[in-house]
Amino acid sequence: MRLPGMLHYASIGVLILILDQVTKAWVRASMMLGERIDLLPFLAWIHVENPGAAFSFLADAGGWQRWFFIVLAVAFSAWLLWELSRFGRGEQRWLALAHALVLGGALGNLVDRIATGRVTDFVLVHWRGAHFPAFNVADAAITIGAAIWIMVAVIEWRRQRAAERSA
Repeated sequence: MRLPGMLHYASIGVLILILDQVTKAWVRASMMLGERIDLLPFLAWIHVENPGAAFSFLADAGGWQRWFFIVLAVAFSAWLLWELSRFGRGEQRWLALAHALVLGGALGNLVDRIATGRVTDFVLVHWRGAHFPAFNVADAAITIGAAIWIMVAVIEWRRQRAAERSA
């Protein structure tokens, strides 16, 4: 276990968690549920509560999904912390950053699920009647982290493939 590396990257996750919870608290305190404030022709703040997962997956499942997503987030967050403990501070920076972003996002949404059984979403991207489902800081961190994770995997795969060809 490499505690300095884990603490360094886990602190990024904690910053995401804090930013996520502060922004959600601001939305809950300043906007009525369902209220929408258009900021730009393609961007709005909107206060919605999602009892499901991404894209409201399982939102109407009857309540069991809350506990399922809590258990899933706790298990996945524990695994991410274990993975982060394997990195030294400067080792595999991009993969460690991806883990930290996903960890912070998972914990941000976990706090909501434990506290209320639903996740507060507030960023709405839209264009001419079409819209992307509302999301929050935690969702954005998970998405960016997953994109980095995929990028690292593709680069590593290409590197291994090139090494096999040259051998």
